[in-house]
Amino acid sequence: MKLIGSSASPYVRRIRLLLNDTPHTFSDLDIYNDDREVLRQHTPIMRIPVLIDGDLTLYDSRIIARYIATEKLNTDMLSWDEENRVSIIDGATDALIALLLSKRSGIDIEGGQLYITLQKDRAAATLHELEKMVNEGAFSEWRYPSICLYTLLDWADFRKMLNLEAFPNLKSFRARNQNRDAVADTDPRQA
Repeated sequence: MKLIGSSASPYVRRIRLLLNDTPHTFSDLDIYNDDREVLRQHTPIMRIPVLIDGDLTLYDSRIIARYIATEKLNTDMLSWDEENRVSIIDGATDALIALLLSKRSGIDIEGGQLYITLQKDRAAATLHELEKMVNEGAFSEWRYPSICLYTLLDWADFRKMLNLEAFPNLKSFRARNQNRDAVADTDPRQA
């Protein structure tokens, strides 16, 4: 299997953590600069991650995770509650990425533009819900939803998009999982 992506992406990192004990290669691309054409050769949607396994090419982290779980690791599919947790995490991740890309594009993210306001509202709502869910024990097992939450929180800290002091349960969750297998190996700060 070949995983194509960027070491800085939280969506790619979650797959890298899921593949920790599974043989694969990782192609680390700079998707915003020199490697755009390489990405275009592998995916029509121009998003990462991409997984290639023989003749099969998969384009989205949720589909890739499902494929790895069912076809490679023989683990249980996610429950509907777990799927919803991942959707909430993806909502926060998408909103924070949109804010980061807006900022990098020269857009004032402190202004009151509708798109920016919607992303901030979405991030706040999802993070408050995740804070509550962690407190209730929803992420007590290290399964795909917990991996997704960890990669979101660590990415948001890495990109300085979130102050975890406002979310003590999320901060504690991140600290508890920092020393897990492959977490250090996939840390975007090491790329």
